[in-house]
Amino acid sequence: MNMSSLDIDYLLTTSDPVAVDNLYEQAAALRDSVYGHNIFLRGLIEISNHCRNNCLYCGIRRELKTQRYRLTKEQILDCCHTGHELGFRTFVLQGGEDAWFTDEVLCDWVAEIKRRFPDCAVTLSLGERGRESFRRLREAGADRYLLRHETADATHYARLHPSEMSFEHRMQCLRDLRDLGYQVGTGFMVGSPYQTLETLKKDLAFIADFRPEMVGIGPFIPATGTPFEQHSAGSIELTLRLIAILRLLLPNALLPATTALGTLHPTGRERAIAAGANVIMPNLSPQDTRALYSIYNNKLSTGSEAAETVADIRARLKAIGFETPVDRGDFKR
Repeated sequence: MNMSSLDIDYLLTTSDPVAVDNLYEQAAALRDSVYGHNIFLRGLIEISNHCRNNCLYCGIRRELKTQRYRLTKEQILDCCHTGHELGFRTFVLQGGEDAWFTDEVLCDWVAEIKRRFPDCAVTLSLGERGRESFRRLREAGADRYLLRHETADATHYARLHPSEMSFEHRMQCLRDLRDLGYQVGTGFMVGSPYQTLETLKKDLAFIADFRPEMVGIGPFIPATGTPFEQHSAGSIELTLRLIAILRLLLPNALLPATTALGTLHPTGRERAIAAGANVIMPNLSPQDTRALYSIYNNKLSTGSEAAETVADIRARLKAIGFETPVDRGDFKR
């Protein structure tokens, strides 16, 4: 489908439960027609909470006084080994924009992961970098890159980020990633401060036009100590509707049931799957660093979010009719 064939205003604002249920059912059926009853697991490894940026919403922003860490190569490889034994075939290296991770360091790590685990995909989510850096990482073996655009409205972007960050540069990074052959992921927060129906429609229009392979959205959750700590969290219900709309716009997309949804509601991720999502990213990070990657308050880092309980995750998904294949879960073209 395209934007013009959907009544976006109605789908985002209707209070008719039948219309909402029909939206979810249509989205789930479309996902199943492409991927079957499969939910793909990605092993998330949060490699550093150092960040040069000062985004107004983020719990690891530069000015926030918090305990910092960064993982070593050996720790990351240990996480990958654990994940591989648990059946993960994609590893997601996520972190703040940490200048310590030079191209040389990251290329060495990516190449070593690919050498040791040749049946696995490597996804990077390390913020904005230059085109040459993206090129080198791609040549080292990185398969995918996640870079949420956060908002497709330049004015709104400026209200969420410090002046030294550029909306156009964020968009240029996404274009560079696409040009270099990555499977590209983007996304936005639902209910971020100053977001409106119009900005959300711009997000959907951008995604429908850019057609990323992955789209990660989740409700905004405030982080203590940030300028937005007093703002209310985003709506779970609106997030679920947006996931379903995104599935209708991008039938083949990989759409995560995000940790933020699981943080706000005990069955938030199951509800996202019912609305059309098809990816879950349990946490493979070392136990003693998970709580330090606190990008928002009360982020799940143990229990059902921990990779050690992957059997429970699989059982919960099986109970609602889904399998979790040992598979890279690549985008289907």
